[in-house]
Amino acid sequence: MLLARRRIRLETDRLTLRAPVHSDHRDWSTLRAESQDFLTRWEPTWAADHLSRKSFTNRVYWAQRAVSNGTALPLFLIRRADSRLLGAITLDNIRRGPAQAGTLGYWIGAPHARQGYMHEAILALVHHAFQKMDLSRIEAACLPENTASRGLLERAGFKYEGVAQSYLQINGRWRTHVLYAALRLDRRGKSDAGL
Repeated sequence: MLLARRRIRLETDRLTLRAPVHSDHRDWSTLRAESQDFLTRWEPTWAADHLSRKSFTNRVYWAQRAVSNGTALPLFLIRRADSRLLGAITLDNIRRGPAQAGTLGYWIGAPHARQGYMHEAILALVHHAFQKMDLSRIEAACLPENTASRGLLERAGFKYEGVAQSYLQINGRWRTHVLYAALRLDRRGKSDAGL
């Protein structure tokens, strides 16, 4: 598969999206630490060693294997103007065959939120998934009260599809999520979910 043989690098107006590398640890751990209060209400509980070099090294090795196996595409958002790490976006759980689908996940550091960076990254990754990876469906889920994430998904062309009870453990407890999807050939019209 072509994906396994080359490094993925996506360019947008303001960003470079690329896989994490070992030398990203300091920037990643600093951004995650300073954004902890902003992020933890939307994420699974952080392990005690979440910010450690060993934990990050394991993430980098997982990313390399996932790209090689074609099961995920984990990318860091790097601002082109100053090479600063802003967050991350991952196309995970890539399913081939009849499904041709994947699941989108993302986070952005608190200092960089609501500046359009994640919208830019989502559009680039979805375009790559549909045009270069030949996927047909990209799914995403978020907490119902996460109006910023819901609005982001809808602005990026995702449509509301329903609710999944006890979908993921977030901040230590099972939480219901709202489900969204973007389709390569989407004829569903505007979402009527409303915010």
